[in-house]
Amino acid sequence: MAADALTNDRFLRALRREPVDTTPIWVMRQAGRYLPEYRETRGRAGSFMALATHPERACEVTLQPLARFDLDAAILFSDILTIPDAMGLGLSFAQGEGPRFERPVRSAADISKLSVPDMDGSLRYVMDAVRLIRQELHGRVPLIGFSGSPWTLACYMVEGEGSRDFARVKALAWNEPALAHQLLDTLARSVAAYLIAQARAGAQALMIFDTWGGLLGPAPFREFSLRYMKLVVDELHADAASRDLPVILFSKGAMGQLEALADTGCTGLGIDWSIDIGDARRRVGDRVALQGNLDPAVLRAGPEIVEREARTVLDSFGNHPGHVFNLGHGITPEVDPENVRVLVDTVHSHGRTIRQG
Repeated sequence: MAADALTNDRFLRALRREPVDTTPIWVMRQAGRYLPEYRETRGRAGSFMALATHPERACEVTLQPLARFDLDAAILFSDILTIPDAMGLGLSFAQGEGPRFERPVRSAADISKLSVPDMDGSLRYVMDAVRLIRQELHGRVPLIGFSGSPWTLACYMVEGEGSRDFARVKALAWNEPALAHQLLDTLARSVAAYLIAQARAGAQALMIFDTWGGLLGPAPFREFSLRYMKLVVDELHADAASRDLPVILFSKGAMGQLEALADTGCTGLGIDWSIDIGDARRRVGDRVALQGNLDPAVLRAGPEIVEREARTVLDSFGNHPGHVFNLGHGITPEVDPENVRVLVDTVHSHGRTIRQG
C-alpha cells in the first residue's frame, strides 16, 4: 500500500463536506486514562512527560484506542503545552494537580525573551512521534496533529498553572494590551510553525484547541483569541506542507462566536455540548464542517443512554454533508471503555441509516 493510500478516509471526506457511507467518529482524549492499557504504559514510563516525550511510547498509546474501537481517525498523543515547555518555562505535571510552569511569564522582560522554538531541536520528539505513528498506521485511518491556541497557551504561561478564571492573563490583556499582543503574536508564529512541522512529518489533519477562549467576552474574544487563530490558519494556508490539510478549530465555551470562527478559513469547527448541533449547522451553513458534540458525561451513564443520546445528535444534524461525530470535550478517566464501544458502533450504524436516507 502506498504511503498516502488510506483504507478509511471518511473522516477527511466529511471534513471536506463530501459524501460518506456513514458518519465518522473519533473522540477527544481517546488515548487516555480510561483505558487500562494506557495506565499500564504510563506506569512503565514513570510520568506523563516521560510518556509524551518518548516517540515510541507516544506511538504506542496513540494506537491503543484503535486496537479496541472502530475509530475513523487517530490523534497524536501529546500535550497542548509542548510549545511553552520548549520555550524554557519548565513544564511539569504534579499527580492530580495538572500542569505547572516553573518559570511563568509575568513581565515585559519575560515576554521579550520568548522566541519561536526550534521544531527540529527542542520539539523534534513530537515530529519523530508523528512520523512513527504515521508509519505504524499503515494507512488504516488519518492522523490528526494538534496544538493549543495562542490564547490558551498564554493562559497557562501567564498563570503558571491551571485556573478556573485565568485572572492574571485577563488582567494583562486589559492593563497592558500591547504586551499581551506581543506575547500572542509570538505564540501565533510558534503554533503555525509547530503545525506546519507536524504536517511535514505526516499529519493529515490539524486541530487547534482553544480551550479557554470561552472565558472571554465577545469583543475580547475577537481581539485576543480569534484574531490569532486566524493568523495561524492563514499561515497554514500559505505553506506548501499544510495548505491542503483540513484545519479544525475548537473553541470551548465560545458557541456565540460560531459565525466568526467559520469565517477564519478553517475547514471544520468543533462544538461543545452547550448548543444543539442542528442549530449550529443552520448558523454556519455550508461554510464549514462541524465536529461534535455529545456531552462527555453521557459516557458515564448506562449503554442505552449512550445509544439514545448519540442518535439524538445524529438526528439533529440530519442527512447533510460535513459531520464528524465527537464529544463536546475530552473523555474523562472514569468512563467504562465498553461505553465507548457502544458509542462508536451506534454512530456508525445509525449514521449509515441516516446517510441512506
